[in-house]
Amino acid sequence: MVHYHRYHQLRKFAAIDEESQHHVLDCSSYKRTRPKLLSFLLLITFLSCCYVLAPSFTFSLLFSDSPGAQSYGNSDGVDVNASACSSVPTGTICCDRSGYRSDVCVMKGDVRTHSASSSIFLYNVSRTIEGREGEEDEVLQHEKIRPYTRKWETSVMDTIDELSLISKKVKLGSAHTCDVQHDVPAVFFSNGGYTGNVYHEFNDGIIPLYITSQRFNKKVVFVILEYHDWWMMKYGDILSRLSDFPAIDFRGDNRTHCFPEAVVGLKIHDELTVDSKLMEGNKSIVDFRNLMDKAYWPRIKGLIQDEEREAQGKLREQISSSPLSETPLIKQEVQENPKKKPKLVIVSRSGSRAITNENLLVKMAEEIGFFVEVLKPAKTTELAKIYRVLNGSDVMIGVHGAAMTHFMFLKSGSVFIQVVPLGTNWAAETYYGEPARKLGLKYIGYEIHPRESSLYEKYDKNDPILRDPASINEKGWEYTKKIYLDSQNVKLDLRRFRKRLLRSYEYTVSKSNLRLQHQPQ
Repeated sequence: MVHYHRYHQLRKFAAIDEESQHHVLDCSSYKRTRPKLLSFLLLITFLSCCYVLAPSFTFSLLFSDSPGAQSYGNSDGVDVNASACSSVPTGTICCDRSGYRSDVCVMKGDVRTHSASSSIFLYNVSRTIEGREGEEDEVLQHEKIRPYTRKWETSVMDTIDELSLISKKVKLGSAHTCDVQHDVPAVFFSNGGYTGNVYHEFNDGIIPLYITSQRFNKKVVFVILEYHDWWMMKYGDILSRLSDFPAIDFRGDNRTHCFPEAVVGLKIHDELTVDSKLMEGNKSIVDFRNLMDKAYWPRIKGLIQDEEREAQGKLREQISSSPLSETPLIKQEVQENPKKKPKLVIVSRSGSRAITNENLLVKMAEEIGFFVEVLKPAKTTELAKIYRVLNGSDVMIGVHGAAMTHFMFLKSGSVFIQVVPLGTNWAAETYYGEPARKLGLKYIGYEIHPRESSLYEKYDKNDPILRDPASINEKGWEYTKKIYLDSQNVKLDLRRFRKRLLRSYEYTVSKSNLRLQHQPQ
């Protein structure tokens, strides 16, 4: 996580908003006066309030369609019914730069790529004048855009390739040809920036790609800047649910691709979420979660079938190599189906923010009644395998960090327990707690005490690092990262944590029993 400083920006905006409310309320104080002057002063009060409120009222009317303005930079959703670029005439370029998180441009007409110059052209053919050899086309409009969803973060945006969007008037007969003609629109976006971190891959890329492209109903081509083969392998299952066509490597494919329409840049709403109010058909993060379900289950079914075939093969070998007297016992063991226990998955970390007494946590959870699996996802772990483990679980436990993004793989109604180390309270709630609740999960945030942090052994018990982490975070991101993210491990107070596990177990068992009661007999 690299943008905790946004917390302080949001607090500043909130303070400004509260101050403006006080100015408005001051108008009402003039209503207290003597009766004989009441009529005159009421008139003066009305006119004064109108004078004070009129600019704000006019401002809200002008910018009410900009969610970024309404939410102080938290959201860059575009109201599908009132977007600045919801209706773009053919032959024009429209750029919506009002969002805090990203810019989005739309081009309609004869759209053509030119990767060598980092350009996308929009041709308007003039049929009145024939082209002459050596005569240049007339440039009508020139826009520049970096198609990545962290617009406010200058340091990372400077690393993103910039595209030139150029509208030209070309003469009839000009030698402009298409190497590949597409009959569907294109969506251009960058896979640079923080790609490589699973949180950013979903938050800055995959979810915004869903938000931007779902209205095309898979009839869309993705054109990717900073194309990575590993990313295509990792997210190919999801991409196949968003587009019927192979993606294009903008830099690696020098051919001229022609499209009837292009969307350059991705729309983004908030942290790991989809705002249904800003989507056609009121799509939500639950719909995105259902799309992932459809994307991964074909692969998961294949994995299950492979495991079943392997298990059957081992069973046949065991039966054939065992004495005849032991064969019935083997069959009996295979056919036994003990009562299913609630499944708890611990998403394990190594290095910083690891749970140092994880083995005791596993033992305690098993004693309570859980079937426990420890999951250690690596960058190379196939997402379908992680999805299978978490989708089949009832409870997920993990320490705050990028791997908590996998809470999106849980079924609705599952329990997500996030262990919150010192100095990460706001980020844990903003990036994972609130999005988890929007997805329909039962979220439990376990904020550790100073004694549960490895920092307790390094600093005096009255040090602000232990007693006032907010004051340390205010010094800047580099302090947060160095102290709380890169140098802290967790030793859980198991007596205190046990209460959360018991609540989760009781909730899961109760939910399971309720489901059984409603099953048809």
